[in-house]
Amino acid sequence: MSQRRQTSRRRFLGYTATSTAAMLLGTGAWDSAAAAPHTVGGYPFTLGVASGDPQPDGVVLWTRLAPEPLAPDGRGGMPERVVPVRYEVAADEQFRRIVRRGVAHATPRLGHSVHPEIHGLEPGREYWYRFFVANHASPVGRTKTAPPPGSTPSLLKFGFGSCQSYEAGHYTTLKHLAEEDLDLFVHLGDYIYEESYVENPVFHHNGEPLYDYLLTECFDLPRYRLQYALYKMDEHLQAAHAQFPWVHTFDDHEVENNWWADNSQRDNEPDQDPVIFRQRKAAAFQAMYENLPLRQAQMPNDADIRIHRKLQYGTLAEFTMLDTRQYRTSRSSRTDPNSTMLGGRQRDWLIDSLTAGDAQWKIIGNQVPMVQVDRDPDEEVEQFFMDGWDAYVAERDNVLSAAHEHDAENIVVLTGDRHSNYISELKTNYDDPDSPSVGTEIVGTSLSSNRDGADMLPVGEDYLKTNPHLKFVNFQRGYSRITVTRDELQNDFRVVEKISEPDYPISTRATFAIEDGVVGAHRV
Repeated sequence: MSQRRQTSRRRFLGYTATSTAAMLLGTGAWDSAAAAPHTVGGYPFTLGVASGDPQPDGVVLWTRLAPEPLAPDGRGGMPERVVPVRYEVAADEQFRRIVRRGVAHATPRLGHSVHPEIHGLEPGREYWYRFFVANHASPVGRTKTAPPPGSTPSLLKFGFGSCQSYEAGHYTTLKHLAEEDLDLFVHLGDYIYEESYVENPVFHHNGEPLYDYLLTECFDLPRYRLQYALYKMDEHLQAAHAQFPWVHTFDDHEVENNWWADNSQRDNEPDQDPVIFRQRKAAAFQAMYENLPLRQAQMPNDADIRIHRKLQYGTLAEFTMLDTRQYRTSRSSRTDPNSTMLGGRQRDWLIDSLTAGDAQWKIIGNQVPMVQVDRDPDEEVEQFFMDGWDAYVAERDNVLSAAHEHDAENIVVLTGDRHSNYISELKTNYDDPDSPSVGTEIVGTSLSSNRDGADMLPVGEDYLKTNPHLKFVNFQRGYSRITVTRDELQNDFRVVEKISEPDYPISTRATFAIEDGVVGAHRV
């Protein structure tokens, strides 16, 4: 058994002992009559706890009951019945001042997950929460509400990241992330990868594959559930979720590599049929909802889900989370004026977000790079990433030109996907070097995908040579830590040297600041 899984199991046994002690000390507020009929076969909180989508008056909480998280049928060892889950929210870590109590019902239909939405909390302050089932108590989570509407807080601290392939190495970056003092964390997709790889030592014990059924690709709901369980058993991922609220969107690997709309990228295979692929999407979206702190508004309807949404942080900042997968259309060329990544309604909604409202900093949560990146240093040849905005040039130009025409300021696009760190300027027309720059894009590297990475690769030197709007490139693993004030937005690229070995230290590779009212970032 891998060292990572042994550590997690020890931690789960510790939680069980802690939950029993909590009951004996009277810190678990329930009565035995309510608890006794609803026993489960083992410690049910093996996947941890989480909170998400903070509002001024509350958050959504999450847990999923799974005493046997890797049971092959994907049910987590749970019975085929509804199980009541009690929760408490407190104003102090010791739960002396409990401000909300309630019961959520974990159903087999949703993988015995619960998503209670808490209201009536005070804005801009910390809270602690926990769950109970029978005589078991969950780990304690910490969360924080958004500031009051119309207020202008002096400070916002958040992080963002993406792409956390479990097979690629240890979750060292998530261990360090859990030690940060943040108001929230933005995850930009590829929370899971739909395939596991037998050659990785994580899946071996004494030379033998560990759990053969985890080495197949995800196609149906039980297999997607197992993939989430595998990832969420990791103690560092659990610790990061329990430390602050997360805001989620998805990219491609939550379903399948490079999918778009109802189109699979797999050649000559059955799921190329849109009907069959929609069945796969429905399973993937349901498993995603079951395993993340998403609100009821994000509950999927078969193969459709509404993931694009806004979160307000007073008048200091507004987060606009995009969906660049579900509404894409085909294209005849990069400059096809009728092609779209966002769909017409989401595009108009995004433009409104950039040009209206009273938020000082307009922060866009985006899956794939918006900046143009020509990968070929030959001036006579152009080579672009065709799974991003470079394949939908007309729409990108329209969005950024609309922002420029309305004098929109302080546009900051946060992006994942690329397993690299970039700082770049967003221009209304990359074919015209003199066209206006209207915002800044921070592309953040992967949390673990692509294994160890490197500080600089030869391709990075080509990127900087060929793309003058790119100001920085780095290929290590890590996350971004951002501090927002009224005067500036500052980004720290936090990186580790290796994830192939555990416990490597983290450092700040580079810091860039964007001044209020000024387009582009400068190095600090």
